[in-house]
Amino acid sequence: METHEYGNREAQMVLVQPVDDHDEELIELELEAIRKEYGEDFRLITFKITDWNRQLSPWEAPAVFGREGFGNGAAETLREILEYCGDRTKTYCLGGYSLAGLFALWAAYRTDLFQGIAAASPSMWFPGFAEFMKENEIRTRRVYLSLGDREAKTRNPVMSTVGDQIREAHALLCGQSIDCTLEWNAGNHFVDSDKRTAKAFLWVMKEKSF
Repeated sequence: METHEYGNREAQMVLVQPVDDHDEELIELELEAIRKEYGEDFRLITFKITDWNRQLSPWEAPAVFGREGFGNGAAETLREILEYCGDRTKTYCLGGYSLAGLFALWAAYRTDLFQGIAAASPSMWFPGFAEFMKENEIRTRRVYLSLGDREAKTRNPVMSTVGDQIREAHALLCGQSIDCTLEWNAGNHFVDSDKRTAKAFLWVMKEKSF
């Protein structure tokens, strides 16, 4: 995967984010929002995802919008990301928006490397994911979840479950003594993705004593 790095290469705090073309267009705005609250002492590594539905999906699933279904490429994507995160003296936080947010949450069940998960408007409607969370043990200490307050207001029967699913995920993680928050943002899924992602990262970054 193509990668880009921003910020201080020597920083203790390393943010890891899968991105698509739209995310890349807004990345400077996201960085500006993080710097405004946190300062300059962090590093961001982005990983360009060219096949969103395949590379970020933990398992195969039928299409829920349009005709394109979901593949099972998340394991390979995670393997490639972990190759860039070999310095165990650093603090790594994984995050992303939409399906990348779901991927980040899934990854926390597969590795203990990431000490914070920043899942902004994650695709919690993904078939089978609620059951996956109930049947597996998460391996991170802090999880940020968010959703737009209009995201569940859709005629799509699968995607309309996203509000209930994210509430259940939040309750489940809190019940497991994970430091987890759920924030509601104004608007639908296509509003302020850069600001929402920045807020997600900032929440997990501000607890410096992981």
